[in-house]
Amino acid sequence: MSTAVGHRGLEVRSDLWVELEPRTSGGVELDIKSKVDFMYGETNRKLVLDTLKTLGVQHARVAIEDTGALPFVITARLEAAVRRSSLITQRSSLPTCLPEPGPSFALPSVRDRWRRSRLYLPGNEPRFMLNARIHKPDAVILDLEDSVPLADKDAALLVVRNALYALDFGDCERMVRINPLPAGLAELDALIPAGVNVILIPKCESAEQVREVDARISSALSSFVIRPSSFDVFLMPIVETCEGMFRAREIAGASPRIVALTYGLEDYILDLGGIKTPAGLESLWARSQVANAAKAAGVQAIDTVFADIEDMDALRASCRSAKELGFEGKGCIHPRQVPVVNEEFTPSAAEIEKAQKIVLAFKEAQAQGRNVVSVGSKMIDPPVVERAQRTIAMATAMGSGGQGSSGSGQNPRTPALSDRGRSDQPQNPQVS
Repeated sequence: MSTAVGHRGLEVRSDLWVELEPRTSGGVELDIKSKVDFMYGETNRKLVLDTLKTLGVQHARVAIEDTGALPFVITARLEAAVRRSSLITQRSSLPTCLPEPGPSFALPSVRDRWRRSRLYLPGNEPRFMLNARIHKPDAVILDLEDSVPLADKDAALLVVRNALYALDFGDCERMVRINPLPAGLAELDALIPAGVNVILIPKCESAEQVREVDARISSALSSFVIRPSSFDVFLMPIVETCEGMFRAREIAGASPRIVALTYGLEDYILDLGGIKTPAGLESLWARSQVANAAKAAGVQAIDTVFADIEDMDALRASCRSAKELGFEGKGCIHPRQVPVVNEEFTPSAAEIEKAQKIVLAFKEAQAQGRNVVSVGSKMIDPPVVERAQRTIAMATAMGSGGQGSSGSGQNPRTPALSDRGRSDQPQNPQVS
């Protein structure tokens, strides 16, 4: 019985469709149709044969339709086809086909970096991953959950794993949204050695679920022998149900690996039985709950995605509303949303100038023995000054120079000054 994996068709690009039919004799019969055969035909044929050999395939008919897939996609699709076939009885014993590590492989992230924008990319669509960095999101999310059909979950995991190894994501923090527990736990065994920076935990409803993920990460890290000593994996739980909303505070504080808390609006409203409206009153309590839970735990509050990819004015208004509630970033489902989100969550020139005036006035007041001062018609006390200092620190980290920024700014992997109260920094299990 044959198995098929991947995508084919006129609209498909940078992908591979493979059909594998096991045989008992006759060696490997290979039939490749490729749009890039004139350039990479022999190279790709050798890669396919070498991969099949590594996977222990001795006798099979293999039909391939190639629309310009890169090597990391070719090996992922072939491995998925073999894992689905009758050639193996124990999938856990099958060798893996890992690509050569690329420039982003195992680059460490830091706890207190800026996460204004995070761009979702379907885990089973490699074409969207190839140039994701050019849109300058602060993070990319390789998604294994909602954007991937149930029948493709296994294949998507291998594509995501290989992409983490091979692709250059630039300064983007590399995130993966796993599937809801318990299925998502097994995915960590492939993702952690691939050098993922942040794991998003969907449908999170309890601190125990976070601790399960934390423990599995620690176990996987212990065998990740080629990682830098500073490498660790962080967590971002996603609260998406009424139960999760009521437990948001315990979830946000469940592990020292947690760097941010976010929520899923569509699933929450479905669970609530509410109706989504432009005004958003049906979700105001939930959004406030998530923001307050995050700040109480000393982690970042990140707003959900905005579903309309055409209406940039409405997106901008949604960002401003989120910022007013205390959120520090927002999810993006299309590259065109990234510049707007980055701009709205970066201090403007006016905000920076106001912050500088506040800090200067407060320093002058302290020099005179006072702890409260007025700037214009408003009284300024220490909490206001701390917010102003944070605005200046963010502008400095973004390299905005008082003008704001829609790009990634200066090195976003550099830790920023922070007013977060959390002191229990996540510790690498192999670092003393």
